[in-house]
Amino acid sequence: MLDFETARRVLIDAAQPISRVTHCGLDEGLNRVLAEDVCALADSPPSDVSTLDGYAIATADLAPSGETQLRITQRIAAGSVGQPLGQGESARIFTGAALPSGANAIVAQEAATQTGENLVFSVRPAPFDDVRRQGADFHASQILLKCGIRLNPVHLGLIASSGVSRLGVYAPLRVALLTSGDEVTAPGLALRPGCIYNANATLLLGLLRQLGCQISHQIHLPDDFAATRDALAKIAGECDVILTSGGVSVGEEDHIKAAVESLGRIDLWKVRMKPGKPLAFGDVAGTPFIGLPGNPVSSFATFALFARPFLLKRMGATVTDLRPLRLPAAFNTTRMSDRREFARGRITAEQHIELYANQGSGVLSSLSWAEALVELPENTLIHPGDLVNVHLFSELLA
Repeated sequence: MLDFETARRVLIDAAQPISRVTHCGLDEGLNRVLAEDVCALADSPPSDVSTLDGYAIATADLAPSGETQLRITQRIAAGSVGQPLGQGESARIFTGAALPSGANAIVAQEAATQTGENLVFSVRPAPFDDVRRQGADFHASQILLKCGIRLNPVHLGLIASSGVSRLGVYAPLRVALLTSGDEVTAPGLALRPGCIYNANATLLLGLLRQLGCQISHQIHLPDDFAATRDALAKIAGECDVILTSGGVSVGEEDHIKAAVESLGRIDLWKVRMKPGKPLAFGDVAGTPFIGLPGNPVSSFATFALFARPFLLKRMGATVTDLRPLRLPAAFNTTRMSDRREFARGRITAEQHIELYANQGSGVLSSLSWAEALVELPENTLIHPGDLVNVHLFSELLA
């Protein structure tokens, strides 16, 4: 068995980004991966603008002391362009409106008195007080986002603010999703004795779609070597990654590993972790293959920690190291394990981490209850107050 860090590095290092590049509009950009840098088309903001409702003035017109009195010569709303200010003039201005030429500060409306066409105030704003300067956010031609970024709604808003409407992105990653087992029944069908419902198909389908993958095939395999081999051989050239659950352990009815080896190779099998020891990685006729364990919690943990970074890199995205929180334990362990464990936990009101009572790898309700995987190091006992690594789901699945 490989240790956790080595196994994770094997998968990430082996991932080769796809080369298919396409273009899409902003509205289609969510979860797509940039295949080229995005550069701004214009400054943001494109001119100096007022940050509040008030009056645009030139600080050169401030009286040496006491009250300043200026003429109000124009009204400027957001979206309109004013005329240059002359000496002794001011402009009524509203939030977001561009400052007229000659103005360099704003007097808040509540700090001034308007009588007819005259403005009187005693405050003494400094140059560019309450002014958002041109280019304060970014300048034209500035690189906003680098190639390899997987786009989220904030990224898309930033791109839109720069005037860019079309994006060069990698094509969606085509993933074949295969579940296995004669005992596994699709939800909605009658459950025969000795059978279970297929939770993994729905769970993994959601995780893949959340990632932005395109599901090229979705198949449930019987516990039969020939059928498994035929299915793998057929889809190998029609997808970018084959992802399976179940069938990679040591049981007599676990046929996926043997079928993969008959068509390609297995480069990694078994990781020193719990849950998730029977993780397989290799290729089927040149198509990358990841075999996840069949227990739902094991399948989720190995997807989040191993398959997901592999898929991200294959999508063309930049993969970052794990960034766990360090929180004090609100629990203790009573035995040491030679495998690194990833327990389901959540943060208490006191900012400690607690564990779900039943840590069985088939207890899917533990994932629904939890908000993190809690890392329990090998050959270590944890006592209340000890700091442990906490991998938030929001971070693992960001």
